[in-house]
Amino acid sequence: MKFVNLLLDNVKTVALVDTDMRKYWPVAELAPGYAGDMVQLVQDYDRIKTNLVARGAGRPLAEAALLAPIDQPRRNIFCVGKNYFDHAAEFSKSGFDASAKEGEHVPEAPVVFTKAYSTVIGPGAPIPSHPGVASQLDYEAELAVVIGKPGRGIPKARALEHVFGYTIVNDFTARDLQKLHRQWFLGKSLDGFCPMGPVLVTADEVDAGNLDIRCWVNGELRQDANTRQLIFDIPTLIETISAGITLQPGDIIATGTPAGVGIGFEPPRFVRSGDVIRIEVQGIGTLENTVD
Repeated sequence: MKFVNLLLDNVKTVALVDTDMRKYWPVAELAPGYAGDMVQLVQDYDRIKTNLVARGAGRPLAEAALLAPIDQPRRNIFCVGKNYFDHAAEFSKSGFDASAKEGEHVPEAPVVFTKAYSTVIGPGAPIPSHPGVASQLDYEAELAVVIGKPGRGIPKARALEHVFGYTIVNDFTARDLQKLHRQWFLGKSLDGFCPMGPVLVTADEVDAGNLDIRCWVNGELRQDANTRQLIFDIPTLIETISAGITLQPGDIIATGTPAGVGIGFEPPRFVRSGDVIRIEVQGIGTLENTVD
């Protein structure tokens, strides 16, 4: 199943969606008694999923505005850095990575950091360029995992049982802040620095370990990879993060970006106001945003 978070007449509506037909069905109408956001849907899913069947003609998706599937996360977004071999190499050579050991190209363990929950914006929303605060702006196309079942100390062999589904994020970054502060939080967490969407796809719909992921800037293909190339796969990430942190329904894990980001070019090719960033992940859809 695919779900969207819509804004219709200034009212947020979580809905089942058919992206081919461009139709939607509000969850509250399919499951009487449900009233909540996407995190609440994740929490209630096992109880109400038998009701979540499209009935009738549905409503045209064009009548509503798409928001991020989880536009108000309960916690910061868990992010993973340097998780594709080619990107780890390009980042190491870029001069922007203050986290690596000398001579290190591939991390020995997952590099985990967070983005503030306030960074999230939806499909089509402008990405703030924050003039006067940052100038070296970069894009990062990523598959994101949404946790469905809570747990701590989750072993790899059981990790996928805790996944509700997947969406797309753009881990937008101010490289100058990332380099200046020698850690990643500020450079990753400016307002609007996490475009997300367009849909949340349940885990049974896709093989997350084998999805094509691509990113275009102004129509030019910059990133082109497959999640098979992750250094640390999704079960490993869940095992690592949950070792001492209880994961909760609705938690989001951004799994890392492939090679082809702006700092991977010589000279770097940062984005600027007016640039259009389009990210496509197989089986999920397309996330497009313009830098403000």
